Amino acid sequence: MKAITFDTFGGPEVLRLVEVPLPSPGPDQIRVQIQAAGVNPFDGKVRSGAMEEFFPTPLPAVPGIELAGVVDALGAGVTGVAVGDRVVGWAAAPTGSYAEYALSTTWAPIPDDLDFVAAVTLPVAVDTANRVLNQLKVTAGETLLVHGASGAVGQLAVQVAVARGVTVIGTAAEKNQDRVRALGAVPTGYGPGLVDRVRALAPDGVDAVFDVAGKGALPDSIELRGGVDRIITIADPDAYRLGVTFSNAGERSTGDLFAFADRLARGEVSTTVGARYELARAADAHRLLDEGHAGGKVVLIP
Repeated sequence: MKAITFDTFGGPEVLRLVEVPLPSPGPDQIRVQIQAAGVNPFDGKVRSGAMEEFFPTPLPAVPGIELAGVVDALGAGVTGVAVGDRVVGWAAAPTGSYAEYALSTTWAPIPDDLDFVAAVTLPVAVDTANRVLNQLKVTAGETLLVHGASGAVGQLAVQVAVARGVTVIGTAAEKNQDRVRALGAVPTGYGPGLVDRVRALAPDGVDAVFDVAGKGALPDSIELRGGVDRIITIADPDAYRLGVTFSNAGERSTGDLFAFADRLARGEVSTTVGARYELARAADAHRLLDEGHAGGKVVLIP
């Protein structure tokens, strides 16, 4: 099968389309014929080597953790799913989702009215938004600052927090601020002057900070909070140097994933696909993410 691999750390140019063996599902695994693979900023940080100290990656590697596709084969002990079923979920090591096929141990059915590209916007976003908001313990009446509010995870975090009665201030590029506003957040820009802009919007201060973007906003966040308490990042490796909590993947809930897929199909929540590329153009997808101009979920398709 065809897959994207990298055998050295570096820029997007290290990603290559090659032939690799077709994986066989082990116990409790399914094999999925990929119809859409999510591309995440975390993938780029792994590819560059920026996360190697905290997330060692054996090389060569096939990147990608999000998949949506059709069940192609079942491993021993698998129940509740059949060959031909449409599923969305997470790729299981040692396979990644930037490929024609991948293995999975954690998946949920895709509702009939939801297409593969829309479905693949959900696994990381649902897992991360729920996990981090629970870790931050944000409650009704509090103010949450979200860095990267227009991205795939940021959009869902905004919607979940707003539904909890939380006031959300979301940083985003100017072209994406109308989208952030439509989700119920108060948008503001990135960059110099952020502390003053946020203080003007939240004179009583912010109660918690969720950094989705990983674009160097942690020092400003610490200043706004007066310390590192209730600040969490999922994308900035400087967290370890600064004493900020870096949140890694926790226990993934297929129930939550299916619930949000159903809500997305019914129009109760929204996600945005910023760009889609054919699998062979994975390097271009990473360049777009590295530049920070995706404007939503970046997706690879066969």
